[in-house]
Parts: sequence; C-alpha cells; structure tokens
Amino acid sequence: MRLTGRRESNNVEDQRGMSTGAKAGIGGIGGIIVVALITLMSGGNMGDVVSNVVQQQMQGPQQEQSQNPQRQFTEEEEKFAKFSKQILAGTEDVWNSQFQQHGMQYKEPVLRLYTGSTQTACGNGSAAMGPFYCSGDQRLYLDLSFFTSMRKDLGVDIQGDLSFAYAYVIAHEVGHHVEYLRGILGKCHAKMSQMNQTDANKLSVKLELLADYYAGCWAHYDNEKYQSLTDRDLEEAIDCAEKIGDNYLQEKARGYAQPESFTHGTSEQRMYWLRKGLETGDWNTTTFAPGELD
Repeated sequence: MRLTGRRESNNVEDQRGMSTGAKAGIGGIGGIIVVALITLMSGGNMGDVVSNVVQQQMQGPQQEQSQNPQRQFTEEEEKFAKFSKQILAGTEDVWNSQFQQHGMQYKEPVLRLYTGSTQTACGNGSAAMGPFYCSGDQRLYLDLSFFTSMRKDLGVDIQGDLSFAYAYVIAHEVGHHVEYLRGILGKCHAKMSQMNQTDANKLSVKLELLADYYAGCWAHYDNEKYQSLTDRDLEEAIDCAEKIGDNYLQEKARGYAQPESFTHGTSEQRMYWLRKGLETGDWNTTTFAPGELD
C-alpha cells in the first residue's frame, strides 16, 4: 500500500511486551496455528462467538499484566506497528465521513497491540485466536506476530511488508465495530443466542461476510482519496480472503470440510464480499435478508 506521509491514529494502546502470563491452549485441534486458522477474524462479543474453540480460549484465568523489560522489538515488528496505526487512522477518516453523510456519529474504536495474551471486557484474549474485536470495550485486539503467520502458515502470497492483505485484517475487525454502531452486531448475537448451533452458525457467516464487505468499502474510499492501492495489493487481499474461508481452513487443518460448522463463510463468499465492497462502497448493502434480524 502507498502510505507515505499518512498520519498514525492516536487510538492505539501499545501493550506489546506486556502479558497476563496465560498460556494459549490448542483446543484439541492439533496446534496453536490451527487454532488461529479456524478462529481467524472472530468478531463481536467474544462470549457470544459461535466457535467452541474461541469460547474455550476465552476461559483463561484473570491475571495481572506485567511488563517484560527485556523485550526488544524487531524492525519488522516496528514496521507492522506503524502500519497498523496508519491503517486504523485511514479507517477513522473513512468511517467518520460515511457516518456523517448518513446522519450518524462515528465513535472511533481503540486498537490494542499486545504480545501473547491480554485481558478484555470479553474475557482473556490470546494471540492463538488471531485478531478479534470485543464490543464490550469497543476495542480491536492484535498480536503483530499474526502478520508473520499469514505468510508462513496460511501461505498468503504477500510480497512486501505493507500489503493491503494485512490492512484487510484490521479493516475487517473495524467492520465489526461498524456493525456494532449500526446495531447489527447486537441484534445478530441476540438472535444467535436463541438458535440451535447450525442456524446460529449461518447467522455468524453473514455477520463475518458483512465485516468483509465493510473492509472492502473502507478500501474503496481510502483508495479514492489517497490512491493507496496497487494492483498487487488487490491480488494479495483476494488471495488472503480465499485462504481464510472456512472450507479452505478446515481442509487444511483436517483434510475435509463440514459446511454446517462454517462460521465465517467459504473462500468464494469471502472473496465475493470483499471485492463487492471494493467496487461499490455502498453503505446500504447487507448480507442479511430484509427483516432477518427483527
């Protein structure tokens, strides 16, 4: 992405090097990175997220955070930290404008950068869960090591340090915040709590695809204003969307997919909704049927 001269957001809590000391479990799936694959980009109130793996990860004990004075950040980590702050600032610019145009006020979320584990209003968060959003404190949570895992473990074809594929991760979580502010997230979780697991999963998929769409909408307007995206950026983001589809991740983790357990959408769905947001930027588009959340 072209980010030269772009501002950095002040809505960032940099708690890297601080940890609760809680260990990230593997949820019986076979390894920390597999947990991250299956639970990638779980948004909303973490206590309501459908995935059992996520719920298990959130049940860790409450512990005090302590800082490790020996922690030294690599040049790559510092680049990712600056990049994340610039992307968050870009989402602030776009969504402040969009909300204002629709007669609403945008409340900017806070991004917490952390290492290993962290306490949230939704419980104990772990890097093994991947990036996530907690509506209880309106914060996005990100361990920057996830960006490295995207290349090494997910196999996303990323050539540079400042790819739109990384921005997509952050913009997706901001998309959940937009859902929260518009009242969609709360309605969806209320409906999900009254459903059986299979039907709740179907609503979860629509919630995640809408966050993908909002990520695309942000990129649409950011690129319109700053010419921030290259053709390579778009290719990498679409490749990322493909490789975080439920079918792709489940097949990668265990060799087969179970559609009834999907909570985030197939590769085709995620690519479609990200691309649609990029192309249209239309605030009124939704993944939910009329009256579905009433």
